[in-house]
Amino acid sequence: MYPEYLVAPMREELTRVGFEELKDADAVTKAIESEGTVFVMVNSVCGCAAANARPAARMAVQNEKHPGKLVTVFAGMETEAVNKARNYMLPYPPSSPAMALFKDGKLVHIIERHQIEGRPAQMIADNLIDAFDQYC
Repeated sequence: MYPEYLVAPMREELTRVGFEELKDADAVTKAIESEGTVFVMVNSVCGCAAANARPAARMAVQNEKHPGKLVTVFAGMETEAVNKARNYMLPYPPSSPAMALFKDGKLVHIIERHQIEGRPAQMIADNLIDAFDQYC
């Protein structure tokens, strides 16, 4: 667990553009199993989350077509919520940061850490936008 004062600005990067923080397993289940499209961002304190993942997520959700729900869980903080979200992302291994798109409770697109590290935020955002255009 990280001190809250450390992660608060990282949380706010997403909540200020409409992401809802999910802090327990029940909230994750309710969000992901809901009808429609849900974009889940597994947030992290790592450098690739700061430089690539969060900026890409913020850019992508500005697209005309975007998921009906934007949610986030924070790795290293709300363990129960993160573990539940990761269970929905199986068979992909745990990854943080990670981004997943669900449609009617089914995983339809995922971006893992290895696809985030070293890639520009715009490239990641373009990948997400393509998925949003296809599924939303």
